[in-house]
Formats: sequence, C-alpha cells, structure tokens
Amino acid sequence: MSDEPTTPGSDPLIGRALVAGAAEGAVLYSSEPLSFWGGYDAETGEIIDRRHPLAGRKGTGRIMAIPATRGSSTTTAVLLEAIRRGTAPAAFLTRGPDTFLALAAIVAAQLYGRTPPVVALSPRDFETLRAITRIRLEETGAIFAY
Repeated sequence: MSDEPTTPGSDPLIGRALVAGAAEGAVLYSSEPLSFWGGYDAETGEIIDRRHPLAGRKGTGRIMAIPATRGSSTTTAVLLEAIRRGTAPAAFLTRGPDTFLALAAIVAAQLYGRTPPVVALSPRDFETLRAITRIRLEETGAIFAY
C-alpha cells in the first residue's frame, strides 16, 4: 500500500485487490460502515439507512468507499440483487479486507458475469479518499485521482 496521498496527476494509491477489476467514476465516500441489509435499496441503488451519512444518495455506478460493511452475510444477498439489477456500485474501496463484499463480487461473476472490483486500502490511504472526487481503478489495485 502506498505511503503518499494521491492527487490528480500524482502517483497512485496502491491497494490490495481482493476481487480484481477496473472501474472509473465518481467516489461516494463515507467514514462510516454500511449495512446493505436495510441500508441499501437493491431496486433503486439508494442508501436507505436514514442514520447513515450517505442516506438518500445513490450508489449505482459510483466507486463506493466505505471502511467496511456492517452486519452479516445478508450484505452479500442484497449486493448480489443490486448487481443483478444493475443498481450496484461500480467498485468498492475499503479500509482493510471486507469478506462480505468480496464474496458478493465473486458469486456475481459466476451467476451474472458481472464483477464489481473490491480493493482494500491501508487506513491512511482510505482516509485520503475523503478529498478525492473521481478515480480510475486498475485491475492491479492502483487508484488514480483525476
């Protein structure tokens, strides 16, 4: 994982690709974990947990940066449904490994042929995402701000 924060045109952040893949787009950042069960509407892509800082925002097609998921394996079920419907985030960036996100992405590849990348970052690199609005994620886990 990288030592320096990324800014447009600088060296990338380097994360650990739990589920490899490329994605590009707007970052949807929160310092709070998210429960997908009761917190994410798989039909609309909206974050519906009214106590969460991202409540009312849409995750569809965004690069979702959350430190971790909250809850249990139901996160995997909700995320699988969102992937099937096309309302899931384009990729996930987390503060350390998140097995529920990785499991959903791996199963989605088998069931639907669609896989949102899941990349684990160091706590310091994850915090850097707070100030980044758009990124390009490469299959290696390299993250470039632009």
